[in-house]
Amino acid sequence: MSEQTQIVRNNIVEKMTQELVTLLRKVPILSSLKDDELQCLEGVREINVDSGEAIARQGEIEHFFWILLDGELRVHQIQPDGRDITLSTIESGIAFGELPILTHVPNAGAVESIRPSRLLQLDEDQFWGLMTRCPEVRKAILSNMAYRFQKLQSVTVQQEKMASLGTLAAGLMHELNNPGAAARRAAQQLRENLMRMHELSLKFKERDLTKEQKHCMFDLQKQALTVKQPLMMNSLEQSDAEEALAEWMESAKIDNAWKMAPTLVSIGMDAKELERVRNDFDGPLLSDALSWLEALISSMQLVGTIEESIGRVTDLVHAVKSYAYEGKGQKQTIDINDSIHATLVILAHKLREKEIVVEKNFGPDLPPLHSECTGLNQIWTNLLDNSIDAVPQHGLIRVRTWAEKNNDGPGGSHTELCISVSDNGSGIPLESQPQIFDPFYTTKPVGVGTGIGLGIVQRIVEQYGGVIRFSSEPGNTEFVVRLPSDTEKHC
Repeated sequence: MSEQTQIVRNNIVEKMTQELVTLLRKVPILSSLKDDELQCLEGVREINVDSGEAIARQGEIEHFFWILLDGELRVHQIQPDGRDITLSTIESGIAFGELPILTHVPNAGAVESIRPSRLLQLDEDQFWGLMTRCPEVRKAILSNMAYRFQKLQSVTVQQEKMASLGTLAAGLMHELNNPGAAARRAAQQLRENLMRMHELSLKFKERDLTKEQKHCMFDLQKQALTVKQPLMMNSLEQSDAEEALAEWMESAKIDNAWKMAPTLVSIGMDAKELERVRNDFDGPLLSDALSWLEALISSMQLVGTIEESIGRVTDLVHAVKSYAYEGKGQKQTIDINDSIHATLVILAHKLREKEIVVEKNFGPDLPPLHSECTGLNQIWTNLLDNSIDAVPQHGLIRVRTWAEKNNDGPGGSHTELCISVSDNGSGIPLESQPQIFDPFYTTKPVGVGTGIGLGIVQRIVEQYGGVIRFSSEPGNTEFVVRLPSDTEKHC
């Protein structure tokens, strides 16, 4: 109680008056007591409080048992965001305060008077005396405690559900932002490519291309349209191929050689093939022809990025529906390397912003993953997103895939798909490592981490019948996911 409450009129009940006995008869837990048994309440304190006065405070351990003789009280709770929520009201004849005394649990909420109220206050000794001498009262108090405890649990669970819903919604928006932003940027770049191709086409019209040049352009276009998606290469192979092609293009005086080389390499073009193109085109026209080809290839890849991004959004919506309705998925066959490669494309803008080096080492001829489960992309998205946040500017992320035979387990020998994501970030603090997969736990600053990423990863991995392990120290954090290539488990 506040100091102001304590100086409001109060006195010791030295003798039961007829008026007090009449009021106590209206208290359910005391209704079975005889007049002489009510005398056990002599010595308690009678307190009168005005409107708005505090009876008990949130978070404090209560040491009093209360009986509201007349008036009305409000039980309310201050939320972390400052909101004041009314949990319940207490009307005349209700006794309360037994739960904190019996369980030593701090008050979940505060109690204050709505209008002038009159109460009896029992300290702990008086409360235990009442419980000892009056079995019927003890039974009623314990019954009340069980009901209130159940109600408190129900309110707490509901609040946790609402908090979880808010956090899951925040996590979903975070997941949707990546493919949404990627699709928007791809659409903008696609528009720029189309304008560039239009300008170059006008140049070709003015130059009046020869029949051989037109055939060459047609062949280049056919090759570009045949490749459905960028070739997957390990980082070292890709880097060497891009460097070799860029050097050839510079020696041929091609504009923007280093910018165009990665795109041309992505469909398998090399210096030998471009040498054949130079036989049909000479001078500045060669540069224009390759620029037109690069814009076409880039445009096709951007269309793929948009399709992948929209597909990711659809998958996320489907995953939310599946989570909500626990529906069964359909058996599907997934190429792990393709799945991770698509995720890297979606997160490419975040990698570019921090100028992060990504070393890819995709295992060749990996067996496909057969499963009814969904959400595989969320594993890679969360692991890579965490690494991107953890590494410094110009940081390093390594992605590796391989297959291993596993002879353990009741099913006998089976093939496991292994995926490693590691980075050179600051690492996970040692004291945080035991809790890293706990729901809503995050080591990121407020507003950066949802605290659900690794919890989601572990849940999805387990749905696939796999396991996830990690090791971390400053400068080297690695997560390894192991998935059976054929998951018969229904998700």
